Amino acid sequence: MIERFLSYVEIKTKITSTFAFLFTIAFLYNREQQINWGLTLLFFAAMLLFDLTTTAINNYIDTKTNHQTLQFKRGIALAIIIVLLGISTVLGVSLVFLTDIVVLMLGGLCFLCGILYTFGPVPISRQPWGEILSGVFYGFFIPFILLYINMPAGTYLTLDWNLQTISLDLQIVPIVTVLMLSVIPVCTTANIMLANNICDLEHDVLVKRYTLPYYLGKKASLYLFAVIYYGTYLAVILMTVFKIVSPVCLVSLISLIPVQKNINTFFKLQDKSRTFEVSIKNYVIIMGTNTALLFISGLIR
Repeated sequence: MIERFLSYVEIKTKITSTFAFLFTIAFLYNREQQINWGLTLLFFAAMLLFDLTTTAINNYIDTKTNHQTLQFKRGIALAIIIVLLGISTVLGVSLVFLTDIVVLMLGGLCFLCGILYTFGPVPISRQPWGEILSGVFYGFFIPFILLYINMPAGTYLTLDWNLQTISLDLQIVPIVTVLMLSVIPVCTTANIMLANNICDLEHDVLVKRYTLPYYLGKKASLYLFAVIYYGTYLAVILMTVFKIVSPVCLVSLISLIPVQKNINTFFKLQDKSRTFEVSIKNYVIIMGTNTALLFISGLIR
């Protein structure tokens, strides 16, 4: 039963949300920022459960259209989705009550995107925006919300509103800092989706799923796959130059060696069962290295 549930929600794919969370915790530690563990763990639980929900919805709908077998009877599978969605919603609303309307807006946007990924008349998964949206929502929104609830009020933005006016003040330097920091999780997450869609290109066309590789072509998609990884290393260099992270983080450049090896492997063969996993390996290498170095640089500062 448990094994089937873990398969249904694809627990192995939850490294994207978990690593983004740990990466941000490492950055907070590096900045010597006191962490509100109550809010942080509440956010983590809501985030993870909703991530499980979106995957379950994806599998529930996909198996209905491609006639594959679900891990449970459809009634039970639907009940699991409802329970997961209900719990994650309660946790999310609780977090909003303990914070403010900004968390409500950002969290609501995440919920909306997660639901519309495979649900609705034109699901996101069948459009060329999947890579961008998955990268942004996992790689930017998770770090930003986590930073927002742990940093002093007004660090990133201040939103005042009443029935007559809405006032939004943005702190440019802190927001640019988050944007640069999020390049790493955004790019590595997007490339998992890109690798998946490259491998599934022929099959996706048959089921009328027109993803980014369909429009770019396989050759251009492969070059984009490589360039996106290189972007993460450029981000580390720029963050070091602008003193967002310690020079210790430049050690992560060494990880380009195994990452490039995996890129070369994927260029030779794009197969779901044999080479798709290189995108997962590269995610773990890049995110794991940078997360560890943020913690280490925090220890030795």
